[in-house]
Order: sequence, then structure tokens, then C-alpha cells
Amino acid sequence: MGEEVTQPDQPGDASYSSDLAEDFDILFDSVEQEWQEQALCAETDPEAFFPEKGGSTREAKRICKACAVRDECLEYALEHDERFGIWGGLSERERRRLKRQIG
Repeated sequence: MGEEVTQPDQPGDASYSSDLAEDFDILFDSVEQEWQEQALCAETDPEAFFPEKGGSTREAKRICKACAVRDECLEYALEHDERFGIWGGLSERERRRLKRQIG
């Protein structure tokens, strides 16, 4: 007989907050992917950015130096605690040092 009408979620409702957080995650993921598509490393051999222990990082750092999204890459690596490879022109050791310096 009488169907129950449900109201849309409102700000302050737990499900509203959850949906909003999910929407932001989707938006930020697409923005992250956008800078990654512009990265010069996406067009080169990934092995240069993940050298064997003791291997040279020179080529990867040279590529990073010319990359338009170097800052975004470094920021991503710091926020996601990337432990391997060259990100934003810095090695893992250099990123750890930078993190300590900026607190």
C-alpha cells in the first residue's frame, strides 16, 4: 500500500559523509593519474628508476630533472611513503633525509 519514502542523505548523516569521502577519493585518484601520465618516466625504461642495490641512479635523476611533474611526483612519494626507486629526482635515502628536515 503506502511505500515508505526515504529522504536523500543530508550533511551530518554518516552515510553522507562516507559517500562524500568516497567521491573525494575518486577525484583525487584521477588527479594523481593525470600527473603520472605526464611524467617523463612513463615514457622510459622503468628499470632506470628502480636500480639494483648499489646501481647507478644517474640516468633516472637526469630524466627527473627535466620532468614537468617532478614536484607532484616527489609529493606523492612522500605522502605514500614510497620506499623503493627514484621519485621526484630523489632516492629513498634522500627522501628519508628530506622528511626528517621538513618534520
